[in-house]
Amino acid sequence: MVTDVRVPQNTSRSLLPYLQQANIQYTILISDLQKAIENQIGLRSYRNRRSLSGYNYEVYHSLEEIQGWMHHLNKTHSDLVHMFSVGTSYEGRPLFVLKALQTYQTDPAMRKMLTQLYFYIMPVFNVDGYHFSWTNDRFWRKTRSKNTRFPCHGVDANRNWKVKWCDEGASFHPCDDTYCGPFPESEPEVKAVAHFLRKHRKQIKAYLSFHAYAQMLLYPYSYKYATIPNFSCVESAAYNAVNALQSAYGIRYRYGPASSTLYVSSGSSMDWAYKNGIPYAFAFELRDTGHFGFLLPETLIKPTCTETMLAVKNITLHLLKKCH
Repeated sequence: MVTDVRVPQNTSRSLLPYLQQANIQYTILISDLQKAIENQIGLRSYRNRRSLSGYNYEVYHSLEEIQGWMHHLNKTHSDLVHMFSVGTSYEGRPLFVLKALQTYQTDPAMRKMLTQLYFYIMPVFNVDGYHFSWTNDRFWRKTRSKNTRFPCHGVDANRNWKVKWCDEGASFHPCDDTYCGPFPESEPEVKAVAHFLRKHRKQIKAYLSFHAYAQMLLYPYSYKYATIPNFSCVESAAYNAVNALQSAYGIRYRYGPASSTLYVSSGSSMDWAYKNGIPYAFAFELRDTGHFGFLLPETLIKPTCTETMLAVKNITLHLLKKCH
């Protein structure tokens, strides 16, 4: 078992001798996390801001910039995309989705996919948490809902879905990072997306969720060690997808059931999608494997997106073949 641990500066001096005494092997991946964060923020503040028409896909953007780009795309390329909201967040921010239309002409593979399937793309699910990660806490992962009994904010949005809710791999304590919430779909973000998926579940063939980091392509189940009924089709899609991904830059992804490939967790959106009749449900854990972790440099955005898109295309073409 390998795990990544973030250690406060004032405890690192006592931790290292303990690890050595216990004969636990370790590697220091980032020696000064705060400095690494400040360096990334520094690059962000000095970079040249371009107009929305020249949106830079190789830098990280704030929520306002992302949603501004979505509005601009919807306005200037209404023949390609249609933007709509599925609801609002706890703090009142809209939950925007882009629907890709069937007018794409350049790439033959994309044209084939878009003429036979609709794509719904939600660039940011946890809009409040993402905004907070830019203004207050770079490593914030939960939503921003308030708790009436504890001073801690937020729920792990990927533990809040109504599938084995708050079982193994989730916490009942509001101050934990994996807090499952007071009840399933307590978070307005989860409730809104779940409602949209329920409404269209008979037409939805695949659900893809993107996270970081670990370089893995996961499929159900997360909450238990068991084989899904359509394992052969899903496993084949995953195998071909990671091979397609690797063909770009040689980056290897592990793939398999989330419970045995990563860890057991309950209440995930992937398991919920699968349990609600969506036959192909995947979770990508993008680059890297821990060297940069959640501080992946902007120079790696483009290659990560390029290789991931190859995997997504491969999964989509697999859907069109109608595996049995």
